[in-house]
Amino acid sequence: MVSERLWVSRFLVASIALVAMCFACSTQGAGKQAFENFVRRDGDVLKDGDREFRFISFNIPNLHYVEDDMRFEQSMPFRLPDAFEIDDALGTIEQMGGQVVRTYTLAVKKADDPGDLPRYILGPGQFNEEAFKALDQVIAAAHRHHVRVIVPFVDQWSWWGGTAELAAFRGKKANEVWTDPQVIEDFKNIVTFVVNRVNTVTGVRYRDDKAILAWETGNELHSPPAWTKQIAAHIKSLDSQHLILDGTHRETLLPSSLEDSNIDLVQTHHYEKDPRTMIGHVLESAKMAEGRKPYFVGEFGFLGTEALCAVMDTVRDQKLSGALLWSLRYRSRDGGFYWHHEPAGGDYFKAYHWPGFTIGEKYDERRLMQFVRERAFEIRGLTVPPLPKPQPPHLLSVTEGGQITWQGSVGAVSYDVERSEAPGGSWTTVGTDVSDAQVQYRPLFADESLVPGKTYHYRVIARNPSGVSEPSNIVGPVRVTHRTLVDELWNDSRIFAKEGNLRFTENEARKFKEDCHRLAGQSKCAIIYYAPGSIQAVRVLLFSQADQPAIRVHSSKDGRKFEPVESAVARTTTNGEQAYGFWKAMRYSASPAESGCDYVKIEFLAEAQLSRVEIDHDFAK
Repeated sequence: MVSERLWVSRFLVASIALVAMCFACSTQGAGKQAFENFVRRDGDVLKDGDREFRFISFNIPNLHYVEDDMRFEQSMPFRLPDAFEIDDALGTIEQMGGQVVRTYTLAVKKADDPGDLPRYILGPGQFNEEAFKALDQVIAAAHRHHVRVIVPFVDQWSWWGGTAELAAFRGKKANEVWTDPQVIEDFKNIVTFVVNRVNTVTGVRYRDDKAILAWETGNELHSPPAWTKQIAAHIKSLDSQHLILDGTHRETLLPSSLEDSNIDLVQTHHYEKDPRTMIGHVLESAKMAEGRKPYFVGEFGFLGTEALCAVMDTVRDQKLSGALLWSLRYRSRDGGFYWHHEPAGGDYFKAYHWPGFTIGEKYDERRLMQFVRERAFEIRGLTVPPLPKPQPPHLLSVTEGGQITWQGSVGAVSYDVERSEAPGGSWTTVGTDVSDAQVQYRPLFADESLVPGKTYHYRVIARNPSGVSEPSNIVGPVRVTHRTLVDELWNDSRIFAKEGNLRFTENEARKFKEDCHRLAGQSKCAIIYYAPGSIQAVRVLLFSQADQPAIRVHSSKDGRKFEPVESAVARTTTNGEQAYGFWKAMRYSASPAESGCDYVKIEFLAEAQLSRVEIDHDFAK
């Protein structure tokens, strides 16, 4: 007979073995990767197994770190992306045939950062775990979407915190980042932490993850060759499986980078205003790299469609490894897209959105995006496949005034909004060909055909040239209490009357929380709205630099005799005001004291730019 002690001992051993076996199985499952091979260098070409690896795609700077949360009353534009946003971004690259995406850098804490600003690197040896979990999600999603990721470590520039901030941690000047032994050691520690990190989603150590195409020493670094050589050797000592990319800022290649055995891949960045000069630099670098190292164009942009296509064709014809346009933004979890005006692009270009929209006609977005997709498949030796029909969107919310917001679908061009008085139908289309790129950080549609007092259910269907999606989820029952007149200030179609020198404007959108359509006015200007059915509430979103009141709201029953209405004012100062020159965002809210008012007058008291007007009217009795 087995003694009780021996039986317990055997039970524990068996239990431990079972736990170990389960752990091994779960680890093996977690470590399963969608890619068969690491991309490797073979002379001056890249190889995925026996196949040459080439790409045309985009930089997605905010793939792992959002800098464009420009909701009107949001003071902090930085936040971490969620799973929907990451999948939308990488699903876009997959649908475009891009095969590669380059993130921006790991953000470094600045001395004057407010407490709610997330960064990746918080100090020497100090890292933000929540931020790195976002990068974990990016790399895990890259497997699902068959996209490889280039990860640059730290930025030269201080937009997100970069080399100057690393030096400042040790009380050093910015240029000492390249020479000070302690700061260099700090940089190496960042590399060590990242390369050895175990992904919390997949369980795979970064150095073993095939979704990572390359480690980049940094973004547009002004680093001397000696520093680059030292850092590249350190990366290679930790990880011999991934490519190492020189992040030195160049329009033509550095001979020292071509000679360094630890650097596998070289690049140039291009924003020359003359495409002939840009192509000349690419050709010069291609000649330098021929027979030595794979070479690709790491960033290029801020040119017209024909010029950008000529650059991509040069990359194809010169048999370079690839090219990444600057830049792409994806959909927001809150509905619509993230937006990013490019001041360096001459107040003309914005970050692109797939598959291109009418709002981007000024910079030919729709045509360019189709050309990029064609060339992305062509450089891989593939026929361009038909665009898949979109997946169902996700309806987020419907207000009591019929303002509707949803998360869109990759590749969708437009949406139909449907309404029913019962959850099972029958469904009536109340919005056709609605774009989720037409407005910035707002509800995407307002149902102005609703009847106040009724209860409705809503759903949304996505469309593109290949077909329509299945319907979204249903939101309802929603008892609507009023209609809402919404004016996004595209033009004067919703305005009843205007007074004074007013102008519609779209320039310098970054200063105005990325609002691409505004109405600018000054003292003694005014606009009047007609909203029949007894106005109950008025909301005016505007931007101003003045400390005194910027507008005054009036109401009227007949459109002639107006009485001032007391307004509540909420002001928001957006973090980064000094860097971008953000104007103050102000929301004026007012309710007429008398019932039966059908007219609203908005009088300018100082220079201001109106962003959006909402008027609740025709209330249920």
